[in-house]
Amino acid sequence: MKKSFFARWGWPTFILLLLLGLAGLGAAWYVLWKPNVKPSAFGPAYLYIRTGSGFAAVQDSLNKYELLRDSSTFAWLARQRGYSHHVRPGRYLLAPNLSNSALLDKLERGEQDTVAFVLDAFKYKPQLARQVARHLEADSVSLRRLLQDNAFLQRQYQLDTTTILTLFLPGPYRLFWNTSAQQFLDSAAATHRRFWTAQRRQRADSLRLSPTQVHVLASIVQRETAKKEDKPVIAGVYLNRLRRGMRLQADPTLLWAIGNFGVKRVLNKDKLVDSPYNTYKHKGLPPGPITSANRQSLDAVLKPAAHQYLFFCARPDRSGYSDFAETFAEHKQNARRYQHMLDSLRILR
Repeated sequence: MKKSFFARWGWPTFILLLLLGLAGLGAAWYVLWKPNVKPSAFGPAYLYIRTGSGFAAVQDSLNKYELLRDSSTFAWLARQRGYSHHVRPGRYLLAPNLSNSALLDKLERGEQDTVAFVLDAFKYKPQLARQVARHLEADSVSLRRLLQDNAFLQRQYQLDTTTILTLFLPGPYRLFWNTSAQQFLDSAAATHRRFWTAQRRQRADSLRLSPTQVHVLASIVQRETAKKEDKPVIAGVYLNRLRRGMRLQADPTLLWAIGNFGVKRVLNKDKLVDSPYNTYKHKGLPPGPITSANRQSLDAVLKPAAHQYLFFCARPDRSGYSDFAETFAEHKQNARRYQHMLDSLRILR
């Protein structure tokens, strides 16, 4: 007759094995499931893993910013699971008290967070590149290089180095942090396509303008006023001038040409600047936009106010609104009042 376990080994052995089993379970719990991500007193904690980084870089970030209570157990488990050979880049939200096992699940699957940011209006390509680099992994140098690659821009977006700024709509964006420079441009192009619905394209056709030309004119309107009510009226003025073959004579294009948007008073010598953006010298629209036009300015051009105005001038009350005129004689009176206001404030430039 076979002896029972207890008769063969005795109670002390059973208790020892039981304790060893419990110890093993405790160790497994400690390594696998014990909460290990530290709560942050400064808001959400993120782990940034750059493209091409290895496991050593992940460890360095975890240690440098003290994101874990015990980094050694995480490192051991990561090696056991083979994560050290399959690091995926991105920005990962580290929820407080996340366990090693749950954190590795997140990293292995590449479950990164998106970055939400607002693209502000900009006038020059370096300003765009700096904005993007503040929010995404893509560096400003790589983005500026693409923005200067005429062959690439024409092939990819049917735009050139002058008109590429029409691709970008200021406003909210939501992208993965490790978005590359070209992926950002592709995302901007997708936003651009969504804006240009069939209805908007029909409106542009009715004005005999291409979408790119609408962007260029909207950029001028945007620099002329921040007042929503005035934008369609100003757009109507410029469209009236274009239809009659008149020069736009838009001061913001002169400021672009001389490279100084801080000027409060345009002088006659400014109107002599040799530039295709000098709309006092050249008829028609300038070759490219002078700022990234927002949706409000674009829609103001697509839905201009119907009127006979050919001139406008900022009001002397400094309200930001404009006075409009059908004749040059009326316009001269409006302009004289505005010039007197500048004189009274001793604004000479």
